[in-house]
Amino acid sequence: MLTKKDLEKLAELARLDLKKGEEDKLLKNLGSVLDYFEELKNLDTEKIEPLTGATESSNVFREDSEEQSLEKGRTIEAFPENSGGYLKVPPVFE
Repeated sequence: MLTKKDLEKLAELARLDLKKGEEDKLLKNLGSVLDYFEELKNLDTEKIEPLTGATESSNVFREDSEEQSLEKGRTIEAFPENSGGYLKVPPVFE
């Protein structure tokens, strides 16, 4: 059973700012989740093979191949703003 002190510590670790009145609801919800995990602990999984992933799909690879890329000059000309052969983009940081 979680206490309010446990919840405050979890909120601090998760950097959550709990508002007044939320504690009781969160304690109830977290308690339900932890109760469910207790139920799962009691399941007999002795004959169950572990999964290696969420699906049984396998990787599909393709061969590398050369492809014609756009010409540098045409790409620069098509860009909205360019200067001296370089693309001009709006500043990210001021």
